[in-house]
Amino acid sequence: MLIQIIKNIMVTTLIIIGLLAIAVLALTNFYPSFGGNSSESQKLTYEQSQQFREGKFRNVEAVPKDLELSDKLGLAYKFFTTKVPNGRPKADLIPQKIDSIHLADYDGEARMIWFGHSSFLLQIDGKNILIDPMFGAVAAPHPLLGEKRFNKEFPISIDKLPQIDAVIFSHDHYDHLDYESVLKIKDKTNHFYTPLGVGNHLTKWGVSNAKITEMDWWEETQFGNLKFVCTPAQHFSGRGLNNAQSTLWSSWVITSPNENIYFSGDSGYADHFKEIGEKYGPFDLALMECGQYNQMWSDIHMMPEETAQAGIDVKAKKIMPIHWAGFKLALHEWTDPIKRVEAKATELNLQVISPQIGQEIIVKDSSTTYPKWWQNI
Repeated sequence: MLIQIIKNIMVTTLIIIGLLAIAVLALTNFYPSFGGNSSESQKLTYEQSQQFREGKFRNVEAVPKDLELSDKLGLAYKFFTTKVPNGRPKADLIPQKIDSIHLADYDGEARMIWFGHSSFLLQIDGKNILIDPMFGAVAAPHPLLGEKRFNKEFPISIDKLPQIDAVIFSHDHYDHLDYESVLKIKDKTNHFYTPLGVGNHLTKWGVSNAKITEMDWWEETQFGNLKFVCTPAQHFSGRGLNNAQSTLWSSWVITSPNENIYFSGDSGYADHFKEIGEKYGPFDLALMECGQYNQMWSDIHMMPEETAQAGIDVKAKKIMPIHWAGFKLALHEWTDPIKRVEAKATELNLQVISPQIGQEIIVKDSSTTYPKWWQNI
């Protein structure tokens, strides 16, 4: 009798595990937020890339490290159970507001508007360009799976943005590439630029292939008077349980006849910064990742002191720390990134700008000073 009860329990447990596995598989395959996957023919073309080996995209160095399941579970447990003092602002961050007419009629010097985290509107040479436009409430495939972003409001509602000439994405993680955001902007966007493979998510979400250009590291393309260069980063990719490193990650160089801008995307500190600086620097403004770091994953997210050094490496006249003031995705205080990078930049005699969300940033301006708006929030 006891043996039969044990057998019944084991069978029931296996059935439950099987049903859960089927549910997870169905969710990752059919829930739209997970995006699309590369076809076998696409993978054959990716083999021409030096970054694609043995069916996956790779960094120059052997990072990130492959963790055992126990290590992943331990890391997840630590992340979700560790209480971080001042891990979030005490109140929602209130952005400066932008008038839609002022945006539509703008024809001045190149300028940027920060939406928090790593999202920007760049107005340059008569073009409107969105960089990593992530306007979602959480950096996760479902609203119940992540913490709310720090700013409920944006400088302007997304539906009031002007016609977008180009969108640039750095990689496919949820805090940079968001399903709902793409749905809101795809019909008012003329063209999308992504690293290799990321375009599959866009086509899955209804963007025409004709509007997507995928690029490998060091590839250049002309967009009117602008030049876009897909440049290296040291990071990783994946949106589901079984597609890690299936798309490429990158940084970007954006050059006009009058301005030179660098966008780091997400990256650990490595030699590619110096190489980019030597090939394409100096930069009027470098938007440098600075947030969501930890020594346990410093190979794929820079520490703030490395962010400042990377600004020197790319030959930036000034840097703006990004990847902070948006989401809580690490175990540091929310103001730790800006404090530490400013301290190190002072040592290196490097100018740091720290505008409020929504505040106008003139790319070549070096005289504007920004108040420490994050204090006491």
